[in-house]
Amino acid sequence: MEKFTTLKGIAAPLKMINVDTDMIIPKQFLKTIKRSGLGKNLFHELRYDLQGNIKNDFILNWDPYKSACILIAGENFGCGSSREHAPWSLLDFGIKCIIAPSYADIFYNNCFKNGVLPIRLDQKKVDLLMKEAEDKKLISVNLEEQLISSENIKSINFEIDPFRKKCLLEGLDDIALTLKKSDKIESFENNLHDSLPWIV
Repeated sequence: MEKFTTLKGIAAPLKMINVDTDMIIPKQFLKTIKRSGLGKNLFHELRYDLQGNIKNDFILNWDPYKSACILIAGENFGCGSSREHAPWSLLDFGIKCIIAPSYADIFYNNCFKNGVLPIRLDQKKVDLLMKEAEDKKLISVNLEEQLISSENIKSINFEIDPFRKKCLLEGLDDIALTLKKSDKIESFENNLHDSLPWIV
């Protein structure tokens, strides 16, 4: 997992509430266990028509938002089924940070486990950032200082769990966290027979 420290770029304003995981990445694209290649199918039914042609009425098909690294969204983002492919597809598209008033719990947790920063802000602050995104202003996110800023917004503070912050800053997913304890695991396995001979 890549380290997340600071991020500056285009933010796409997605003025929709209750965006579910099937909308983020439809079920027909869940056959793979690879994390790469899913970005092209992000919001598939909103980005493409039934013939596979690009729709001109969806925000991520417009310049400059097709290069967005931040998504500004409505409340209850990521609701629906608990598919880890949802944050995979966002990250593969290039979106590394989502800012919304609220999230579905499982999606919120999955984001942290896959290197995507989901930020919760009250609706008024989200509306301010939504306006900046609509005006195509660059938005900056500083995880270390827990600050968001833009051309017209000096700073907005956000809260984050300290352990999750540490994992993002250091690029630690569940596997990397386990490997940090590999010496203790190896020592336990080596001593298992001596300490618990009846179960070996």
